[in-house]
Amino acid sequence: MRKLTPRPLTAEAFAPFGEVLDATGEFRLINDGWCQRHHDRARLDFGPGGRAGISIFQARPRSLPYDFDLIERHPEGSQAFLPMTGAPFLVIVAESPVHTPQAFLTNGAQGINLSRGTWHGVLTPLAAPGLFAVVDRIGTTPNLEEFRFTAPWTVIAP
Repeated sequence: MRKLTPRPLTAEAFAPFGEVLDATGEFRLINDGWCQRHHDRARLDFGPGGRAGISIFQARPRSLPYDFDLIERHPEGSQAFLPMTGAPFLVIVAESPVHTPQAFLTNGAQGINLSRGTWHGVLTPLAAPGLFAVVDRIGTTPNLEEFRFTAPWTVIAP
């Protein structure tokens, strides 16, 4: 069995795959000083002929250990996942299908933006209801490629 142990999601560790979306670091006060704006946190990329779309995903929760053999990527644009419930979720990414995947565990107050073309696992909430706002490319050209590993990977509890 091929095992992965998820690491905490940090901006530095996740940088090769995209951005961590959270309310940390520099900010400016807005709304008469009642709100911190953590400005321009993601490089959204919708490619030629695409536009931004916001969708709501409701995924069934999974648990650890978690077995997977499917990864996918979106060659036409970035994809941001913003949890709407504050529950941690699992993020699986890979440099390519021939590289060992990496697993990250969010802290419940983090979202992610996957860069265009980043290989990643499917949406994997670890608690119900698994509700996410997703910002990604809407267009007429195909924007999904899938790859199945010949043997599954198992993500174990940290």
